[in-house]
Amino acid sequence: MDIEKIRTLIALMEESELVNLEISSDDEHISLTRHYDAPVPTMMAASAVGAAPVAAEAQPAMQTGIVETSPMVGVYYSAPSPNDPPFVKVGQKVQAGDTLGIIEAMKIMNPLEATQSGVIDEILVTNSEVVQFGQPIVRYKA
Repeated sequence: MDIEKIRTLIALMEESELVNLEISSDDEHISLTRHYDAPVPTMMAASAVGAAPVAAEAQPAMQTGIVETSPMVGVYYSAPSPNDPPFVKVGQKVQAGDTLGIIEAMKIMNPLEATQSGVIDEILVTNSEVVQFGQPIVRYKA
């Protein structure tokens, strides 16, 4: 898979404001989904009529700190095998290049490595969770 081709597709999605893009050829299949932190559009909010209003204090506070994101779509694994301890824990200090987890894509185990040194403040996904391209995986302390 050519990373420049993926970057071009991402740029196309941003230009066209597409939410989903799926392309298949004989030997490749690419599926991209954008996630927004923006408010829910009015059309979708209308379906929530009758739902209990959420109190302002119940909304999560804006988190600070740098996040490591998933470089691909796949299944996130927090440990090398089910009986092993996780690669990282909250409060653990990591160095750039340390393994934060594994992302399985198309039966290939891809290590997710820290791009910087820091202390893990929060692990944002659970073991065996399907992650999307660009989805936050861990947050470092600010």
